[in-house]
Amino acid sequence: MSMSGSKSRLAGLTRDLTLQWDETRQHWRDTKSDEFDRRFMSELTALVNRSVLVMEQLDELLLKIRSDCE
Repeated sequence: MSMSGSKSRLAGLTRDLTLQWDETRQHWRDTKSDEFDRRFMSELTALVNRSVLVMEQLDELLLKIRSDCE
């Protein structure tokens, strides 16, 4: 799988997880759900967003390297 494919898969799976979490939060509303959201979901989303940006940069770098080697 290419870097671009991996990036898209990661973003898509995270989007699916976020949608499922939003649905769960409709039924689970207490301090523990708020804590879970802060500790895990918010952090996960931020880390995935940063990872996707880095993967885009790596993809651009790999394209440049391939181009330079030809």
